[in-house]
Amino acid sequence: MDKQKLQGKWALVTGASSGLGVDFAHDLATRGCNLLLVARRQERLETVAQEIMADYGVDAKVIAMDLGTPNAPQRLYDKVTEMETAVSVIINNAGFGAFGKFIDIPWEREETMLNLDIVTLVHLTKLFVKDMVANDFGFVLQVASIGAYQPSPLYASYAASKAFVLSFGEAVNYELRDSNVSVTVLSPGVTKTEFLDVAGQETTFYQRMMMMESKDVVHIGINAMLKGKSSVIPGFGNWLGAWSNRLIPRRAQAAIAYRMMQ
Repeated sequence: MDKQKLQGKWALVTGASSGLGVDFAHDLATRGCNLLLVARRQERLETVAQEIMADYGVDAKVIAMDLGTPNAPQRLYDKVTEMETAVSVIINNAGFGAFGKFIDIPWEREETMLNLDIVTLVHLTKLFVKDMVANDFGFVLQVASIGAYQPSPLYASYAASKAFVLSFGEAVNYELRDSNVSVTVLSPGVTKTEFLDVAGQETTFYQRMMMMESKDVVHIGINAMLKGKSSVIPGFGNWLGAWSNRLIPRRAQAAIAYRMMQ
């Protein structure tokens, strides 16, 4: 059934040069999807594209672009339009976190993070979903975080940005309920990727205990996307933690999250 849905379709994956992005590309390729791979690192993208074409017999094209720069979503959309490639799946995976006390994180780094994690994601969704609706077919997967479900000291802005992504994705999915286009929000917990290194955090005991494999997170996310679910949290422990937050005062949620990050 998955191959019937995706066979020969084109999927655009952002942040496709490492971590979840690479695994999204491979997972989609196993389902017969052709790939448009987007990230900053040209050489790593080329390596991923060559591996995918050799292993799965699908097409894979590379677009090297820093999506955190001004007007990057429009430039990417224009580039894809020039390639005459109709995008049926978009995986909004590009993003990063910044760990530390809010007053200590340089504004330039925080601004770049918020632009990439929020503004770029929303703009890309707006540009490509219009075409999906016109074509009466499409899937969008927004990558959020378990941090979206509670205030998270030491990841204050990052977690808040993912709360935005969760709310935004679920809302747009409802707006599209009468179409053949859906938006799914994937909210992973700690995952074995480069995230912590980029964020500047050493792995805590809690994170080592809860760490999930990237491939497992990706598979759960894509399966939920193909079923048209509005949101999914991979891993029972992560789901239970998010659900139990409903029973805990928000100040206590923040205190618990703070302790887990130390």
